[in-house]
Amino acid sequence: MLTYLTSLSIRIDRESRIDDAHQADVILVMGAAEYRGHPSPILKARLDHALELYQKKLAPYILTTGGAGGDPSFTEGGVARSYLIDRGVPAESIIVEDQGDSTAMSLSGATEILRRMGLRSTIVVSDGYHIFRVRRMLQEEGLTAWGSPRQSAEIGPLKLWWLCFKQAIGYGLWRVGVRI
Repeated sequence: MLTYLTSLSIRIDRESRIDDAHQADVILVMGAAEYRGHPSPILKARLDHALELYQKKLAPYILTTGGAGGDPSFTEGGVARSYLIDRGVPAESIIVEDQGDSTAMSLSGATEILRRMGLRSTIVVSDGYHIFRVRRMLQEEGLTAWGSPRQSAEIGPLKLWWLCFKQAIGYGLWRVGVRI
């Protein structure tokens, strides 16, 4: 098991550095914390990157994800929508999934929305180490998914290894049916 997780962590680390954004139906932004109606630094960085991709006309829509978390007055997806509108993205170009409280739940809701709208391809925007798992979950649902990691501050090698290892555990659990 440890060998599998270590090998998977190495694959996740390698993929975390690749930006393979292609023309797609939608840019899917994975949620992160919000603070009283304002995006956390991580969410802001993801949104700024998604905005850059949108301005390059790589997709006509941006789908924001994330539920209420610790603050019932706001959702990550809703705060992200407001942030993007404030930066000039038309409201009709933003789709919101605001019920998910985990990666699996957010992607389940997002996948349902995409199916109903007839959208089949996505550019996933998140932290690099998170994209491996998200892409495979979307591909399992029959969607085409490319990754485009947000710019992030330098992470020390030990912390990056730990983050990749945690994603390997999450991916492994998902493969055996545990939805986290």
